[in-house]
Amino acid sequence: MDFLNIHKQADVKDLKAGQLLIAEPFLGDPNFSRVVIFLCDHGDDGSVGFILNKPTDLALGDLVPEIYAPSLMVSQGGPVQLDTLHMLHRLPSKLGGNEIINGIYWGGSYEAMQDMIRDNNYDPNDLKLFLGYTGWSPGQLEKEVKEGSWLISGMSPELIFETQAKQAWKDAVKSMGKEYQVLANMPLNPQLN
Repeated sequence: MDFLNIHKQADVKDLKAGQLLIAEPFLGDPNFSRVVIFLCDHGDDGSVGFILNKPTDLALGDLVPEIYAPSLMVSQGGPVQLDTLHMLHRLPSKLGGNEIINGIYWGGSYEAMQDMIRDNNYDPNDLKLFLGYTGWSPGQLEKEVKEGSWLISGMSPELIFETQAKQAWKDAVKSMGKEYQVLANMPLNPQLN
């Protein structure tokens, strides 16, 4: 089935920080099968984002033993630099960071995060942690969009902080409107249907 015939082709002019990239249903790369990526940076130097629906079994304390935070799970943000820790949050007064869209921040002070966790002065639903990130060199993401690999959508904070990972792809597709409902319900392999 040709994904480009199912939906209108995404326009590369829509690419900007704060958008969602929703993988086409049959994207062959296992790193990106049915992922939803929050695009945090897009410009002449390339693009950076975080996969919102690839949970791991790791808590923050598994990676940083001096921080006891069993409720803070870490997701895989992408296949690039899996030895780096990144955060998206809604806590600018405590952590700082760069505002990507209204109320959602990327990065900030890891020392402040440690203090906040140690003092139990936070809501775990306001902080999402990632190992690694997803990155594209200049022009690479635009090429993939033109090829039909990604839908581009606006962002809802609930998708980052409140949606269960296993529902994120379907919810993101459904949020695009009625004409996308057929995509949200497609099996991984329609030939087995």
